[in-house]
Amino acid sequence: MAAANYLPSEDQFLCSVCLDVFTDPVTTPCGHNFCKNCINDYWNTSDRCQCPLCKEVFTTRPDMKINTFITEMVSQFRQSAQQEASSSSSEQQESKPGEVPCDVCTGTKLKALKSCLVCLASYCETHLEPHLTASRLKRHQLMDPVENLEGRMCTKHDKPLELFCQTDQTYVCMLCTVLDHKMHNVVPLKEGFEGKKVELKKTEAEIQKMIQKRRLKIQEVKHIVELSEEDADREKAEGVQVFTDLKESVERKLIKLINTIEEKQRTTKKQAEDSIKELEQEISELMKRSTEVEKLSLSEDHLHLLQSFQSLNIHLPPPTKDWTKVSVPPASYEGTVRRAVSQLEETLSGKMKKMVKVELKRVQKFAVDVTLDPDTANPKLILSDDGKQVRHGDVKKNLPNNPERFSYYMFVLGKQSFSSRRFYFEVQVKGKSECFLGVARESIKRKGDITASPQNGCCIIGLINGIEYEALDDPSVVLSLKSQPQKVGVFVDYEEGLVSFYDVEAAALIYSFTGCSFKEKLFPYFCPGLHHCVTNSVPLITPVRVN
Repeated sequence: MAAANYLPSEDQFLCSVCLDVFTDPVTTPCGHNFCKNCINDYWNTSDRCQCPLCKEVFTTRPDMKINTFITEMVSQFRQSAQQEASSSSSEQQESKPGEVPCDVCTGTKLKALKSCLVCLASYCETHLEPHLTASRLKRHQLMDPVENLEGRMCTKHDKPLELFCQTDQTYVCMLCTVLDHKMHNVVPLKEGFEGKKVELKKTEAEIQKMIQKRRLKIQEVKHIVELSEEDADREKAEGVQVFTDLKESVERKLIKLINTIEEKQRTTKKQAEDSIKELEQEISELMKRSTEVEKLSLSEDHLHLLQSFQSLNIHLPPPTKDWTKVSVPPASYEGTVRRAVSQLEETLSGKMKKMVKVELKRVQKFAVDVTLDPDTANPKLILSDDGKQVRHGDVKKNLPNNPERFSYYMFVLGKQSFSSRRFYFEVQVKGKSECFLGVARESIKRKGDITASPQNGCCIIGLINGIEYEALDDPSVVLSLKSQPQKVGVFVDYEEGLVSFYDVEAAALIYSFTGCSFKEKLFPYFCPGLHHCVTNSVPLITPVRVN
């Protein structure tokens, strides 16, 4: 009965070839046991068929059968081992991925509790016991379990890395401090650890600030996208409404045009039909008289012919209209289509004006306060104390010829610069006979002659000779305006590459520069023109407030 409680050791069920517990065990004629695949693979790679243990040679390759008895014993052993491991793991945890396993455990690896810097091994609770009880092992340095213990040893002196050299910012052992790092500032790992912890906290704080900034940027970008979507939805809705109205207006105008033409055609046709009917009636009467005349002319009765001729006046034709003065003039359609298109144009013009008015109110939300920069002003320009007005003076002031100052043309830039988004400002031009305004990039030429164009960094319109506005595009465009603007609004969409000029009071678009590629800072640009006549003596004014 005692034998029934006997549990064979693991070594008795290990294959001598793979050194693991038997799988499909077979027995050779010499009595030794192996895994079936192991012995077959061994014989397949050997010149002779012999036992791997006793080296007994077999003349013919044995027909190996699975040993059922050993198979059952292996199965019982595995069940017992699993039960024992399960019982043990109820107190000690099995090592999970990312945790340091015990280096001593065979089979199931338990979680290590400590690592020894002397033994360079990690131990579970059971295998750590000698380090806690044996006097010679108690002196070993234990630490929380870590992997790669070899990396914690000094490669030069084979001692634990217990110190930190702040001079060389490296880890050292005790021997290093008296040899290679003798005069260096060396501190215990704990002190170096705490110092680095402080640095890490600072770094973490900086990283958190960077993260927060980027999260705020994400919110800003998302908000921009939301606003863009709202703008897109509004524009689509307005576009659908406008074009629907235009379509309906065109259809109404077309129906009216067709009805007008058809009415003229019906009138002409009615006149023609009435004339034809009357002519046919006269023809019928004339044919009847012709028959009577012909019949009477065939008569041989002298008395009857004379009596009929006189009494009936048959020799006279029946009363008819003088058709030489009657005509049916063809209907005239000249100008009908032109007048219809002209009316449609008036309708479109009215709708366009309403649209521009709405657009102007929308861009005015991006209004900025512009102040003139005296450091950029030509020496002959006179700026007001508040930097809101500029006019041409007769005397050249003695000013420093700094790189920012325009030396040839009567130009001045605003102090404010813009390198993104949208902005809008207004300029009063009332009473001017000559002036120029718009925006210019930072690198615009400040000295000597300048050719103003978008390619040279300027988007500018100008009033010339008091009557004619011109867009200094490439080529220049003469602008046909219904009235002289009193106040001009300038709107810039940096990312879109758009610069638009508006007649503020008339709520009309003057001109737009499109497709510009802005890569620099943009500045508001002003030129009051020369003081050559009384009509141009008034200054350009940059209002702070947009109505």
